[in-house]
Amino acid sequence: MIRPLFPLVLLTLATACAADPTVYPSLAPRPVEKLGFEEPAPPPPPPAVADPALDTRLAALRATAGAAARDFDRAAERAATLATAARGAAVGSDRWIAAQTAIAELDALRSAYGDTVGELDELASARAQALQPGYAPLERALATARETAAAQSRRIDALTAMLKTA
Repeated sequence: MIRPLFPLVLLTLATACAADPTVYPSLAPRPVEKLGFEEPAPPPPPPAVADPALDTRLAALRATAGAAARDFDRAAERAATLATAARGAAVGSDRWIAAQTAIAELDALRSAYGDTVGELDELASARAQALQPGYAPLERALATARETAAAQSRRIDALTAMLKTA
């Protein structure tokens, strides 16, 4: 009984393994290969939600920063006048000491303004730590405060440079 089935099984196996040698796999790009490697677009930011408590705090900080900036500007004009008068004066002379004292006062006023920048930074950090989205009024206030602080530093550096001796 095994002998009559053997040729049939052998024939079935041989036909199953036979393939047309002229058919090759396609070299055309597959659909997944046409997609490209670009990153998907980021999702749109969530809509901004008003924060009245933060807005109140920002208004108070803006008022404090404005007063500190005005105080700095008035003192900077006085320091510039004294530094101009002390240009070329000997180190330790009365004019030089008056200009250095005025610049030191500017440093203290810049520090007072820097406290406001620090508070704004803390507010932004607290929002980030709470995984809250960015708040545009806070970001604008922080950017403005940082730029003003940098301008104050540049002004102090320029006045200090005026008093350097050769």
